[in-house]
Parts: sequence; C-alpha cells; structure tokens
Amino acid sequence: MAQRGRPRKTSIKATVKQTPKINLTRMDELSFDSALFTPLKTNTIVDTILSTEGGIFPGTNTVVIGDPGVGKSTVLLDWLANLNNAGKKVLFISGEMNEIDMFGYVKRFPKFGKLPILFMQSYSDNAQSVIETTLNDGYDVVLIDSWAEVNDMVQEENGWTRKKAESWLLDLMDKHNKAGNKSKKHTAFINIQQMTKAGDFAGSNRIKHMTTSMAMLKFDGRGRDAERFISFSKNRRGDVGEKIYFSFDAPTGNVQYNFEQV
Repeated sequence: MAQRGRPRKTSIKATVKQTPKINLTRMDELSFDSALFTPLKTNTIVDTILSTEGGIFPGTNTVVIGDPGVGKSTVLLDWLANLNNAGKKVLFISGEMNEIDMFGYVKRFPKFGKLPILFMQSYSDNAQSVIETTLNDGYDVVLIDSWAEVNDMVQEENGWTRKKAESWLLDLMDKHNKAGNKSKKHTAFINIQQMTKAGDFAGSNRIKHMTTSMAMLKFDGRGRDAERFISFSKNRRGDVGEKIYFSFDAPTGNVQYNFEQV
C-alpha cells in the first residue's frame, strides 16, 4: 500500500572545497640553470625577432598560425633542420603528413631528410602513450604539426572531451618545459595551430597564457606575386610587429629570409 503525505526530505551534503596551501614567491630567492637563458639559434635572421638575445629559449612555447598554403610547415621545418645541424636534439611530431608525403617534401628540401620524425598516423590507436614515451627521451626543440590533429587523435582514442585532451597536452608540455624527462632537457615546443575565421588563434585561454610567443605567417598582397612574411603578435622574449619576408629557393632547397620585400 502506497504511503500518502509529503515525501521525506533527503539530506544533501555540501562539498567543501579545501583552500590550498599558498606560497608567495620572491624572485630574489630563486635560482635557475644558466642554460635556460641561452637561446637556441636557427642561424637565420629570424633569430632577431624570436628574442632580443637571438633565438628560441629553452622551456618556452611558440604557437604559429597562418594563411592556407603560406608555408608554415616549410618555414618551421627549416628552423628545426638548422637546429638539428647545429647539434641540438630535435623532434618533428607530424599529425598530418605520412612517410610518402614527407619523402616528396624532402626531395624539394633535402636538409629535412636528417630530421627524426614521429608519424602519428601510424599510431592512431595509442597516440597518447606513444607521444608520452617519445618525449620522455628529452629534446631541445619539438615541432608539432598540428596541435589540432594531435589533440583530436588523443581525444578520440580515449573518448575524452576536447577540453580534457587539450589539458593533457598542455600538462605534458609544461612537464617537459620544466625538464621532466630522462635527459633533463628544458624542451621548447613550436606548435602549428588552427586559426579562427577572424584570423585569431583558436583554442582556450590556457593555451594563450602558456604561450611565450605567437607568430603569424601571411601573404602580403594577392595573386601569384604576393609576398610572404612572418610577424609576432605576442612575444615575451622579443619584439612584436616586425615583418620578415621569406621565399622558397627551389635550386638550393633553402628558405630565404629578408627584412624587405623582394
């Protein structure tokens, strides 16, 4: 027989959020390895806008966006190849190209042939563990092309939300920025990122806050004669707004850089 009357009240326990222990920092009390403040040089004039000291600093993060077909991958692989030739330990994580695509690429730019590459299309079912294991070796500079592709792979593999996959990748970068790997290297990351229809950086505010510098590669003009340039809209270590023009020299397989339009 069903009971009549008002239903009983159920008690709901309120979750009390614990206040974390707070430590205030005085920079005069901190010390860091001097190698953290020695820039890694690409040996191009781009070094002059990467930082005031010239080059990419260890433990920093750079996000790059650009117009379709402007040459983002080519320019950044050019930097990576120069760093590799200078004896730095580098890695290219490719979420978009496969081995056949890259082989054709190397025919045009032979200097890319010596780069160590992690082709993520070969590891779509275990992308997370493959990336974590590979980065644990420790690298000076890692280029990710693209952030969105790697993020989507890990999201689909684990059934995560986009936000959770993004947090995983940001936490992983932060770990290696702070030398959390076997080689104790303060890894610098260069990430090719998607952009919004308005031409801004896509992604959460946390990506922007963790990014040392943001660069754009764009066409200056329209049509076949349009020039290409790179410029920084944010740079904690260097200047913003200055343009460096670049072009691709097919006979030499190099990227040519210039402060002036050709």
